[in-house]
Parts: sequence; C-alpha cells; structure tokens
Amino acid sequence: MSHWMRRLHKWVGLILAIQFLLWMSSGVVMSLLDAKKVQGREFRVKPPAPPVWPHNVLSTDQVLAASRENVMAITSGWLVDRPVYRLQNDKRSWLVGAADGKAVAVDAGLAREIARASYSGSGKAGTPLLLNFTLEARAHKEPVWRIDFDDADETSVYVSSRSGAVLEHRNSTWRLFDLFWMLHIMDYSERTNFNNPLLVSSAIGGLWMALTGVWLLFASVRLAEFVPSRWRRRRIVNLVDASGATQRSVDAVQGDTVFQALARSGLQLPSNCGGGQSCGLCEVRCVGQAPEPTGADRALLSPQKLEAGYRLACNLPVKRSLNVDVGNALASSAERVGVVTSVKPVTPFLREITVRPQGKMECRPGAYVQIHVPAYARDASHVHVPEEHQDDWRTAGPMSTLANDAPVRRSYSISVPVECAGSQLTFLVRFMPGERPGRGSGYMYTLKLGDEVCFSGPFGDFALKPGSREKVFIGGGAGMAPLRAMIHELLLKGATEPLHFWYGARSRRDAPYVQEMQTFATKHTNFHWHLVLSEEQPEYGAPVGWVHEAVLEGLLRKHPNIASVEFYVCGPPAMLSSTCAMLRSLGVEEANIAYDDFKI
Repeated sequence: MSHWMRRLHKWVGLILAIQFLLWMSSGVVMSLLDAKKVQGREFRVKPPAPPVWPHNVLSTDQVLAASRENVMAITSGWLVDRPVYRLQNDKRSWLVGAADGKAVAVDAGLAREIARASYSGSGKAGTPLLLNFTLEARAHKEPVWRIDFDDADETSVYVSSRSGAVLEHRNSTWRLFDLFWMLHIMDYSERTNFNNPLLVSSAIGGLWMALTGVWLLFASVRLAEFVPSRWRRRRIVNLVDASGATQRSVDAVQGDTVFQALARSGLQLPSNCGGGQSCGLCEVRCVGQAPEPTGADRALLSPQKLEAGYRLACNLPVKRSLNVDVGNALASSAERVGVVTSVKPVTPFLREITVRPQGKMECRPGAYVQIHVPAYARDASHVHVPEEHQDDWRTAGPMSTLANDAPVRRSYSISVPVECAGSQLTFLVRFMPGERPGRGSGYMYTLKLGDEVCFSGPFGDFALKPGSREKVFIGGGAGMAPLRAMIHELLLKGATEPLHFWYGARSRRDAPYVQEMQTFATKHTNFHWHLVLSEEQPEYGAPVGWVHEAVLEGLLRKHPNIASVEFYVCGPPAMLSSTCAMLRSLGVEEANIAYDDFKI
C-alpha cells in the first residue's frame, strides 16, 4: 500500500508542482507590472464636469410620450458634446437626441470620436472594429467598438455600441497581466471564475498531498525507531543456507529491519536505494512462516518469489527471531578493488569500461556487480568525448558539473564472460548529458586508465537456464550487456540450438556491437541477429518500430511451438514492460521468461 501511495504521491506531486510553479511565477510577474498601466489609466482622460443642461431641449415627458416602446428608465447625459437621453427597458437600451428626440446610432465614426476624446496619448486612432464579444472587455456583455491606437503600448479603447460609453482602455501591459492572471486562477475560458473545476481540483489535490504526506511519514517511520535500541527486546537473525543449516547469527533489536540488522553487523546486502524500498535488490528468503508481503514486496518481487517466501530485507521488520536465506549475497558483498584497463566509446552515449579485479573472480553471464560510487565533484571537462561523437553531445545540450554528495552503489551487468576478457570485468555504461546526469554514470564516465574502482559482487539471478532449448534474446539500450555475455557464453561452448537476438535502438549510431553480432551470425548458422530502429533509416535496411513488435511480427506469430522457447529480456523499463506483457499475451509461461530490469 505505502509503495503505491509513494508512487501516486510522487506523480500527483509533480503535476501539482507545475501548477504551484505557475501560481508563484504568475504572482511575481503580476506584482512587478505597473498597476497604472494595467488599469488602463495612463492615457485615459478623466471625464470633465458635464456642462449645464441646455434649456432648448425636449423634456423627459416629451421624449417618453414620443417613444413607441415601453420605457423603464430614462437618464440624461452627453455624447461627446451632444446632449442625449438614454432610454432602457427589460430588453434593450438606446439613445435619442435631446434636441430632436431622434434615435442616435453609435456608428464607427462616432465611436472613433468618443475614443479620441477619452485618450491623451500620442497615438493615432485606427479603423474601428465592431466585436460581439472580446476577452479584453469581457465584463460587458454587449457589442463593442474596438479602436486601436498606434502608440508604443498598443492601446485599444472599447466603446459601447449601445450607450456610447467608454468601457475599457487596454494595452500590452494589461494583456501580459491578463495572461498570467489566467494561469493564476486556472480559468482558461473567460478568466473570471475563481471556482472553476481546475482550480478546485488543484486545491483538493494539494489537500490530498498534505494528508498523504502525513500518512506516508507515519507509515515510513516505525514507532520503535523513537525508542533507544538498548530499551528494545533483543532478537536474532539467523542466516541459513539452502538446506536450512545456520551459517551465522546476527544480533538485532525489535523494530529493526533485516537490512539494518545485517548492515549494523557489517554485512551489506546489495542495494541501489540504500534501503529505500525502491530498487528491489535486497531480497531474502524467509525460512519458515513468511510475513504477509507488503506493497513494496508485491511491486518489486514476482508472484513466484513471493509464494516462495522472498521478501525485501529493507521492508522486513524483526518482530521475532528470524531465519533468512540470503543466498550468496553476503559472500559477494565484501568490497573488492579493481583497476581500469580500458575505456572505449562504442556509441555516442554507451561506453565500454574494463576493470581488472585484484585476485581471481568468477562471474557468470547475466550477473552484475555493484560499483561503490564515492562522493565526488568533477568538472564536465573530465569526460573525454571523441571527435566523431562531439556533434551528438552538443545536440544533447550543455552538461553541468558532475557531482555526488554521498557514497552510493550502482549496479552494472557484465557484458563479456570474464574468461573471454582475460579475467577482467567488462561493463557497458549508458550516459545522458544534461542538467542532472546520473551519479553512477557520471562517475564511470570520468574514469581514466589506471584509476582504482571499488565494487562488490557478483550478484543477481538473471542467468541462462540449463538445457538446449531454443532461445530468444530481446534487448535495448544498456540491456545489450548481459545478453551479449550470455550469447558469448553459448557460442563459446558450442551451443547448437537456435539463438535469436533482437535488439532495439533509436538509430544505427545508438546500437553497440553491431559488427560483432553480424560476424557471429555469419560464423554460426544457429545464431540470428536482428537490429530494430525506432527512427526510420532506410539506408540500413533494418525494421522500423518497437523491438517487441518486431519480434512478434518477425518470429513469434509464425513460430510453430512458442512453448518450447526460452526468452531472455533486458532493457529500459518501458521496453521491458511491453515485451513481458506481449509474451504473456501469447501464453508464454513465466518459467520461460527470464529478465533483468536493472532494479532502477
């Protein structure tokens, strides 16, 4: 529950944050604008005191007697220098001359004369335009004349076509104010309604954010954390092997999580999020009665693992003594050191980095290691960009300082079996320049030959299944790394079953190791390589579209026995999700789908 609430809280917060930014910025802009100009008073002439009403005009009784319509109200006034009577009933209002009682029409010429009389600026009046409605005079629901003046402020004067009254003076400052006023009150139609649905919804959303924020605060903080550990009951976390035999016992206190208890004893489970219930790497298997899975468990672990008793160690409270199986995670968690031996750009934003570890190390294809990224601050000039990639980096935009304020760990898959790389670890690291580059990729991209790198591992359960069933590999982006290692392993050992590798990239320049894969396909008749580009590039003859759709149309729809095929999937989250959904829709069993989502 709390995991999904966090995700919902984050996305709703992002949407509301945009509106909060608009509220704040629009308020600042409106406060900085000249109020006199906004109100249209700069060039508006204050109406002079009316002259003495002439004696040689018709009386109100005479005007009423001559009127053929019912009159509910009559007032006297001046239209420029002409005395008039304004008559009104429940349907309309109209003007008549006070001298002769004849109807007075506010035509274009008269409207222009009235506008000139109300304007003191240096601009010249343009041709009047009759408008049935305009947002600039939205408070007046009647046809109006608009007279534009060619001054620097682009002043427009609005004159009523019925009464001849000057309704509004508008200018460019007012129009800017009105734009930000619209954004401020979120009324995008008439710009007058404070109670419009968008504003009310945003207010309710803000209240929901506050309430869920309080709820998440209490859900994230355990009461036991406020109790000193020496006052809490002592518990034991037993680390057992696959047979159930206890290998080590770790002291804990009630209220700890398994992740915290092991870390306090110097045993660090793999984690990208530092125990924040978001990466899913610190999974352990509860031996015996497993507690009910939480929302974070359900979101990050498969149903099969939940059924087998797997839980996230960072979300598994020690309420009683526990027996947990952590596999080989602790044996691999010790910090190791390696030296960078090669840094090779393979595409503009994918870089192959090779590290020689101290001492012998075994690492099966599909596994990953965790790079220990230190706190650092480095200038972007530390990143060497080859001449052939300079245009791509310039197009991507300027890059800020690369920085990381606290040590973190980042996971990188092995892209070549260690025995094929001279007992070295080979990583394929993706980097996207911009205002906030990744902390891990920023560190990796500044490494130079001879630099020392700290890491732990290998970890992970993404691996080739035993047997010789037909295999389909589907990848994208840095997902090339573990799939490439698996293919190297199979071909090195002389696999004879059909092997299909479908790889999706935006363009040919973004696809790594294409020549290597083409060479494999030429040398090994059972290996079939397919590059799929999401941007059309006819010169390469590759299918265009999404890689999972290309696999469906190019192989699976016509495959005689999909149930006999194993699938290995790795790539960006959207691609991974779409591919797994496609495979499940075809009836592929979960046991035949292996994937690595990088736990991002």
